[in-house]
Amino acid sequence: MKEQTRRNFLRLFSLGTAATAVNMPAIVSAAYAKEKKGKKIRIQKEDIILFQGDSITDAGRKKDDKDMNSAVALGRGYACNATSQMLLQFADKHIAVYNRGISGNKVYQLAERWEADCLALKPNVLSMLVGVNDYWHTLVNNYKGTIETYRNDYDALLKRTKENLPGVQLIIGEPFALNKVKAVDDKWFPDFDAYRKTAREIAEAHNAVFIPYQRVFDKALEQAPGAYWTTDGVHPTLAGAQLMAHAWLQAVQ
Repeated sequence: MKEQTRRNFLRLFSLGTAATAVNMPAIVSAAYAKEKKGKKIRIQKEDIILFQGDSITDAGRKKDDKDMNSAVALGRGYACNATSQMLLQFADKHIAVYNRGISGNKVYQLAERWEADCLALKPNVLSMLVGVNDYWHTLVNNYKGTIETYRNDYDALLKRTKENLPGVQLIIGEPFALNKVKAVDDKWFPDFDAYRKTAREIAEAHNAVFIPYQRVFDKALEQAPGAYWTTDGVHPTLAGAQLMAHAWLQAVQ
């Protein structure tokens, strides 16, 4: 067992070494190149920024810690990484950043907790990443939702949000999956692609900044294999979380 663990460590170390020359800004720039040049979110003084979504956003955060700008409350994923950079870059703006992602959530479950976990916080900037469970759980948890369920639930949630927070600026992250990495296999496709397409359409309909995470990871696969970027095809590794944070930061200025 120890020898197997050692071999796994050496294999991962070799992957990490091979990726030391990875140019993360170049990966993200290439992924964004096909996007329409559009608006960015301008961070203003004393802005409240809220990350929302499922386990990718949750990233093991301590849920009883409600503090702003708290490392344990932000989790170990892209939300914490992006926040660290924002707090450094915008030190004079005194921003407050929260994470309310919850593992396993689908859009309707966000809606069930929206009053406490979004509207009560009154965010100026709301970042959403949700959709992978809306598809994945149809395969593994007997969830009966469809792509129409996802579209309608997401649209209704954002309309509700804008009615209550008319000045909120929206960031919509694209659901993503890396094929042939543990949980993700050929049976995901092409059905899962419809969720990605719908997230983009939702972003356009609500004038949100869209983050093309699938394209970001697809470009990253040219530098290192899927298991380097995600643990199971869905949940990012340390490298994957940093890649996501870098992509997210392209949405703000």
